Amino acid sequence: MATREARPVRSPADYADGGIIAPVPDEIDARDLEVIGSIPPELDGRYLRNGPNPLPGDRAGHWFVGRGMLHGVRIAGGRAQWYRNRWVDTDPASDDPTAAPMLDANGRDLRRNAANTHVIEHGGSLLVLCEGGVPYRVTPELGTVGAFDFSGRLRTAMTAHPKTDPSTGELYFYGYSATSPYLTFHVADAAGNLIASTPVDVPGPTMMHDFAITEHYVVWLDLPVVFRPGPRAGMPFVWDESYGARIGIMSRRAGRGGSAAVRWVDVDPCYVFHVGNAREDDHGRVILDAVRYGAEAFTAAWGAIGGSVRSSGGHGSLVADAGLTSVLHRWVIHPTTGAFDEEQLDDREIEFPSINEQRVGRSNRFLYAVSGSRNGGLIKYDTAAGSATVLDFDTRQHIGEAVFVPAVAASNEDDGWLISIVTPIAGSRSELHVMDATDVGAGPVARVLLPRRVPAGFHGSWIPERG
Repeated sequence: MATREARPVRSPADYADGGIIAPVPDEIDARDLEVIGSIPPELDGRYLRNGPNPLPGDRAGHWFVGRGMLHGVRIAGGRAQWYRNRWVDTDPASDDPTAAPMLDANGRDLRRNAANTHVIEHGGSLLVLCEGGVPYRVTPELGTVGAFDFSGRLRTAMTAHPKTDPSTGELYFYGYSATSPYLTFHVADAAGNLIASTPVDVPGPTMMHDFAITEHYVVWLDLPVVFRPGPRAGMPFVWDESYGARIGIMSRRAGRGGSAAVRWVDVDPCYVFHVGNAREDDHGRVILDAVRYGAEAFTAAWGAIGGSVRSSGGHGSLVADAGLTSVLHRWVIHPTTGAFDEEQLDDREIEFPSINEQRVGRSNRFLYAVSGSRNGGLIKYDTAAGSATVLDFDTRQHIGEAVFVPAVAASNEDDGWLISIVTPIAGSRSELHVMDATDVGAGPVARVLLPRRVPAGFHGSWIPERG
């Protein structure tokens, strides 16, 4: 197994005292990785994951702000062929010097963002996402191609949590802004062409990190974490309960001949970083499952992830180490009358919910989430039975978001695999775990030994090999 150093390390002190979020100082390649157990032979593709990793010498001031770094593992034929990591090159000077700036309505260059939150494939393009600007396109080997604005049609930032309709292949997304228009809804067709952009009326600039779709609706989360510029480092957002908290239901036809009117429903003040899924029931109601924070929990979490998360004294996961109290919650809303109900579905601390993405916007039975248990772990919720299966590690580990990969001959919703990066809290090298989604409690069927510690990060995808 060989590695290469592609960027110089300035000083080990640049990366001291970062705990599970400490960045790595260089880019490496490693081939023919050791595997404990057996990788399912049908898996043929790339697992890619994004996260913040400041360049040597940089101090981000907030975990959300560091330059994006992609980590990838190529799997085929029951083997882990390679691991590599690459910074996303977000320097506009690296783009075509003759290209025009990608400006929003207020003249801000949308190329200037960290590109550190997610990575997806759509319309044949691998896109690295960060809600502060336009995506960056990368190659299957993780090299940066450049900023991507849908052939000049995207004039706002793009959320890091777009939703792909499993029936049409259309991509639904939005951009939020600190200045008017505060929220813009977008639709791209299955081929990657931006076909609709529509302003949506909201009263002010909020941090709208995620949203949901159903078969007929868009579900907005207009919550009291608002933009407040000032001397604070990193992310200029604060909890402001006077803004209000509400969930909105809007027709998916907005911008394509339909109205962008929204049915807003006031809810108890809270914040949602991540949605599990939304769907419509037999009574026409919209059901939204998401991870909910109250005011105290959000404030504590926001302060912790701003730079005080450390491996010492923590519980073995970013969820617990950040002091989060984030639980699975459900809102049920009637889109015509505005009648609604809500309930907490579980009292365990969780984050990073994921599902079989063939069920996005449709009825789903199973939901997976990272657990805040002492040693770290994973929870599989059976929402039909109201039960859960728990995987807890024997020693303290940090587990990242679990990405669901459907089995080739799947006949049930949970026929498939969960893939996640797992790192010992002690700081030794990470592993890529492959788990049978039908039997989460049994632990991994395969552990790919990675050549280094991978810092805690955000979101990833499984990119199947085409043809």
